Amino acid sequence: MKKIFSILSLIVGLAVFAQKIPTVMKTEFSQIALQDKVVDTKGSSLTLENVIKEYNGQIVVLDLWATWCGDCIKGMPKLKELKANNPDVKFVYLSMDKTEEAWKKGVEKYQIEGDHYYMGNNWKNEFATSIDLNWIPRYLILDQEGKIAKYYSVKAEDPEVQTTIDQLRKKE
Repeated sequence: MKKIFSILSLIVGLAVFAQKIPTVMKTEFSQIALQDKVVDTKGSSLTLENVIKEYNGQIVVLDLWATWCGDCIKGMPKLKELKANNPDVKFVYLSMDKTEEAWKKGVEKYQIEGDHYYMGNNWKNEFATSIDLNWIPRYLILDQEGKIAKYYSVKAEDPEVQTTIDQLRKKE
């Protein structure tokens, strides 16, 4: 009986804390979310709106991650493979690490090439709330105008990620 209770408790626990796929797939960031601040690798503070505008005209893979996130680290080889297969796509990493030091050490340790920004360990900021962030890693694909083309993916090898990139290329 104890064993059955333990198994049922585990199943219920997993169901309660499991990630939930958003029911609405958004195509734009709210203006208030775009005003959240991030820090670049040089220590400068800027808004997410400024970050996204920097890539205007390009396809962007936006990766929300952290060094403490086992799934993020486990998925890095597939993310690097996606990047290697799409050299024309910009990869932008938004770290939710607990400290800037951990973030910078993680970028170096895992040899993550791309553009990096530190969001801080804040799941309650406007940006995170606006995109229904409930799990990392989380990948969003932005089109050439900075709009969201792929709203929700938690695996770099999700076939829809590459399909979305390919569809955006056809629009160029």
